[in-house]
Amino acid sequence: MSENSDPQDVEVAGQQELQQFYRARFREDGQMITASSQAAGLVRDDIVMIKTDHGLEPAIIVGPAPMCGCKSESRKASCEIAREANEEELERFSQLPEFENRAFAICLELIERHSLEMRLVRVERFFNGSKIIFYFTADNRVDFRGLVKDLVQEFRTRVEMRQVGVRHETKMLGGMGTCGRELCCSSFIKKFDSVSIKMAKEQDLPLNPSKISGLCNRLLCCLTYEYDTYRQQRKGMPKPGRRIKIGDKAYKVRRQNPLQQSILVMTDKGEEKLLQHEEWQGYESMRVDKGSKKEKKNKD
Repeated sequence: MSENSDPQDVEVAGQQELQQFYRARFREDGQMITASSQAAGLVRDDIVMIKTDHGLEPAIIVGPAPMCGCKSESRKASCEIAREANEEELERFSQLPEFENRAFAICLELIERHSLEMRLVRVERFFNGSKIIFYFTADNRVDFRGLVKDLVQEFRTRVEMRQVGVRHETKMLGGMGTCGRELCCSSFIKKFDSVSIKMAKEQDLPLNPSKISGLCNRLLCCLTYEYDTYRQQRKGMPKPGRRIKIGDKAYKVRRQNPLQQSILVMTDKGEEKLLQHEEWQGYESMRVDKGSKKEKKNKD
């Protein structure tokens, strides 16, 4: 150690080297989060206590996060693991799903009693018992003041009714996508980005709602993943419907294949031909003006 080194700086550097990152869930069917810890050796299904704004909450370790043990100061986690759960906390955590299921059933009965047009999605109770959150969906605003009063009387704690959209409902309920994997919203998406039909068109996907919609009946979130790549790849490529000239031959562009950088063209005789990038990159764009063909050099 250098004579000018600050002992506190050395201690911080040592802590950074020991920091580990894990993937965890607050519930068996909940979304995965990344948590940091000074403790190494945590394995799948270990129960740990994680620091939150309202106190310690138990979570289940899923496994090490990518780049576990990274020394980079830029590495961040959404929360911090305080310690492993003790026996009393493990016992209380094992009883939590039963309590939430009972609260769900009671709330359903009260919703029917009050004749409220709402769909209950999920119930979550803080580990310390200070609050219970009831998530629901509804087409319109709902006056649930009477419902909340009954729930408070039943559970003797703070009650919050939280309305969510159909995307968040699917995120909470979970499921499998058409790709055969766990839904992106349930596994890792933290914030929903805007998705438009233009993204499907840009990627030449069939505009059939059943093909490009998720379980929430909204456009697939994964349409955003490759959208920018397709836009970048299409730059400089002749657009479908345009007439082009390569050497002394004229073609009409039928379709682009952005990822392969190839285009499908049709000759004046009606024959289709696939041109690779090196074959079409020096093309000239043609246009029809007052019945005569004019050639314009393409500017890539």
